Amino acid sequence: MDKLRWGILGPGGIAKAFAQGVAASKTGTVVAVGSRSKEKADKFADEFRIPSRHGSYEALLADKDVQAVYVATPHPLHAEWAIKAAEAGKHILCEKPITVNHAQAMAVIEAAYLNDVFLMEAFMYRCHPQTAKLVELIREKAIGDVCVIQATFSFQAGFNSEGRLFANKLAGGGILDVGCYCTSLANLVAGAATGKDVAALLELRGAGHLGSTGVDEYAVAVAKYPGDIVAQLATGVRLNQDNTVRIFGSEGHITVPSMWIPARDGGTVKIVLHKKGEKEPREIVVETSEKLYGIEADTVAANIERRQAPSPAMSWEHTLANMKALDMWRESIGLVYDMEKADAQTLPVHKRPLVKPGPGAVGKRITAPHRKEPAMKYGRLPGLDKPVSRLVYGVDNQRDIAHASAVFDDFVERGGNCFDCAFIYGGGNHERLLGQWVKNRGVREQVVIITKGAHTPQCNPEALTRQLKVSLERQQIGFTDIYMMHRDNPEIPAGEFVEVLNEHVRAGRIRIFGGSNWALKRVEEANEYARRKGLQGFTVVSNNFSLARMVDPVWSGCVAASDAESRAWFGKTQMPLMPWSSQARGFFTERASPNNLSDKELARCWYAEDNWKRRERAYELAKKRNVLPINIALAYVLCQPFPTFPLIGPRTVQELRTSLPALDIQLSPDELRWLNLEA
Repeated sequence: MDKLRWGILGPGGIAKAFAQGVAASKTGTVVAVGSRSKEKADKFADEFRIPSRHGSYEALLADKDVQAVYVATPHPLHAEWAIKAAEAGKHILCEKPITVNHAQAMAVIEAAYLNDVFLMEAFMYRCHPQTAKLVELIREKAIGDVCVIQATFSFQAGFNSEGRLFANKLAGGGILDVGCYCTSLANLVAGAATGKDVAALLELRGAGHLGSTGVDEYAVAVAKYPGDIVAQLATGVRLNQDNTVRIFGSEGHITVPSMWIPARDGGTVKIVLHKKGEKEPREIVVETSEKLYGIEADTVAANIERRQAPSPAMSWEHTLANMKALDMWRESIGLVYDMEKADAQTLPVHKRPLVKPGPGAVGKRITAPHRKEPAMKYGRLPGLDKPVSRLVYGVDNQRDIAHASAVFDDFVERGGNCFDCAFIYGGGNHERLLGQWVKNRGVREQVVIITKGAHTPQCNPEALTRQLKVSLERQQIGFTDIYMMHRDNPEIPAGEFVEVLNEHVRAGRIRIFGGSNWALKRVEEANEYARRKGLQGFTVVSNNFSLARMVDPVWSGCVAASDAESRAWFGKTQMPLMPWSSQARGFFTERASPNNLSDKELARCWYAEDNWKRRERAYELAKKRNVLPINIALAYVLCQPFPTFPLIGPRTVQELRTSLPALDIQLSPDELRWLNLEA
């Protein structure tokens, strides 16, 4: 068989180890190297007898002889060049950590998916047979139930403020450089102990020392996993520690003396099993004649067709879980790199200017030909001079500016341009994140911003005015496209709200307005008052609407419009509806089942006999259409005989991608009635 032809992007120290490993591998050969310096590329190529050498990363990616790329740049460049490698159609092995944070990792994985290429994070120890043996011992309960995991990777490095280990601009410090090994092992072992590939990290708290350059020189953490498993993690780049891994269980413990670099050039390593009741520990010997980095290269080649390597190698699920843990560790010690600060997030992860939001955005992404993305649909709202994407992004779950930027950029590059936020979300943090992103990207004129305020108990004209002004300041904008009252207060005549809202329209703070969780009779009252007075009335309503009936209000004061009478009203008036919880908050996913009561809110709000029947029909139709049930549920909302702009709340770019196929689903009136148990 032909060998996999590798190109090395970034000829640093770790690249030398990989080049030696590939030379000794069964499946690979290095055919090219790329550096930002032609001189460095030539020197590296001469040392390892590499035929092609390039004086830029771009030239390496353009080399048609290269099939797979090993990204060995400093940490901050991993994301950009992994994405560009994917877009060039190259398979990717990216040095750990795959990116600086979880948000960037989402973008890299999505690029690999869209361009249909292999991607793996380069934790070489995860490919070694010792790790597979350790997982086997944990799964077969060799030490009973796992209780405590102790993992340390720490070393004493000579201080160099400009070197990659200590420079803030290079994302230095122990947590990202070697602490990532500890978190990756804890996730793996806790997962194996609970019958999963990857354990769901429940909690992580850390402490550490930030040195003069602003990076962690040593740090510790305690993590908690399902099954009452806890992990003690330690790392450092200015401190030698005992790098032995220990796992304690109810029936004994395991010691792994050489977890992180097991037999670099081949040879014997051992796992020591201390069994309860046995006088002497048992040594489990793992032997291989293969080089450590050669095994890693062979793991890539063996899994090219499936596009990712299975556990215990670093699958995409493992990578995302690990980056989440590293984010939590850094957050707990207050470590934010300068490149991650709000005003530094001026470009998307791929480092190209963001396409302008709205029609025309879709199709500008680089994807494999068969990865055709659903085209965003648009509608118009009376009083707005720009189109509005039929899907509206809910701004209520973003953790920080990195996360917000990654998901908002992805939404825009898929054609979206409408964002929904509220005064009360995150104590104002979500409005700030949205506003900072809009400013960083320079897209205020192209996006449609929904600002909600006047939530109970502050639902009165005075509070509305006060909160609106604060919201505009937080979002750093002079006006909002759509102002939505978050709640109604029936004790106040609807006309009083119409009057104050028109004041803000005249002042230029609002373009159009509407009500969220307003009874339709109150909307009629407001608009009748506006008609009599010659004022602007409610243009849009945002009540709950979904295929599943809201059995119990999600929050106090919520109003649903899924019933037949409300649907008839919208059909008659053609009032645009921007429904929240349009996919019933996960009811149409595997999270819901009659016997699964783990999500108490999901069960309280949506579990009912009629909804289970609707869910069953959605699954049936999804199977026929070869889509997900959530796509059918969302298409039900999109295909109503009146204008709808559903609010969706994906937490990741992957969740957004799985929602989009609903845009291409056309449901007939008969299918709408059948899904809703009316036929």
